[in-house]
Amino acid sequence: MTTADFEELLKVLDVTQVDDDTFTGGHPSRNPVRTFGGQMMAQAFVAASRTVPPKLPPTTLSTHFIAGGDPERDLEFKVVRLRDERRFANRRVDVMQGDTLLATALVSHLAGGRSLEHSVKAPVVPDPLSLPTIDDLLKGYEETVPLFVEALKPIEWRYTNDPAWVMRDKGGKLDHNRVWLKTMGAMPDDPVLHAAALVYSSDTTLLDSIIPTHGLSWGHDRIFAVTMNHTVWFHQPIKFDEWVLYSTTSPVAADSRGLASGHFFDRAGQVLATVTQEGIVKHFPG
Repeated sequence: MTTADFEELLKVLDVTQVDDDTFTGGHPSRNPVRTFGGQMMAQAFVAASRTVPPKLPPTTLSTHFIAGGDPERDLEFKVVRLRDERRFANRRVDVMQGDTLLATALVSHLAGGRSLEHSVKAPVVPDPLSLPTIDDLLKGYEETVPLFVEALKPIEWRYTNDPAWVMRDKGGKLDHNRVWLKTMGAMPDDPVLHAAALVYSSDTTLLDSIIPTHGLSWGHDRIFAVTMNHTVWFHQPIKFDEWVLYSTTSPVAADSRGLASGHFFDRAGQVLATVTQEGIVKHFPG
């Protein structure tokens, strides 16, 4: 984990405005075979938010993935202004590479004001500073999960439970996943980028709630997984250069599809955001 990776993330998230409703975005120096979905969603979120007055905070981002992106080519984000009112705005963002539609995101912004408030309680977990780093947890697993070892690491991770590859070695199962997260450096004073960093990170560790439920892990087992759709609901302002807890579970998996959901909590236990994701998940035994 390096601050250079974090600087790359900031550059990737802050998409370039071409005209009123068109933006372009690049890729970092290290990528998976296809464009990382969290990156695509975060960039689409920034594009939508740059067309909305700053007084309107985000409420929802809902993305459906249609085709995989090529990390060697830039992405184009075409914003459609569906509605603008004094207290809310709705946008659609089509993510394109050439003539190919990769994803469509619906983004809502609303200044709702105070009303009834409640939230679920945060799970009781160890303090992040008492936990091993992700680099520590990957030691000895360089050949098991090489893509994790080699991946860009702009976000600091502190697992409160064993990650899937360690749990699998111990022969265990786990019906939840809880990870402390924050950026590797100080974020700019820009609420859009703080929320975008959360969106980017929301696509990490989420499917880990599905696979360890069956005692399986990336690297150890033959697993195919790809995200179909992903939704984030924003409840409170985000400070993503401070520790937040990402607590996820999987309520159901059936018909080669798995559903995962979870919440982001701040250190005071306040719910910052809620996430759901549906993915195609296939296990090939033997």
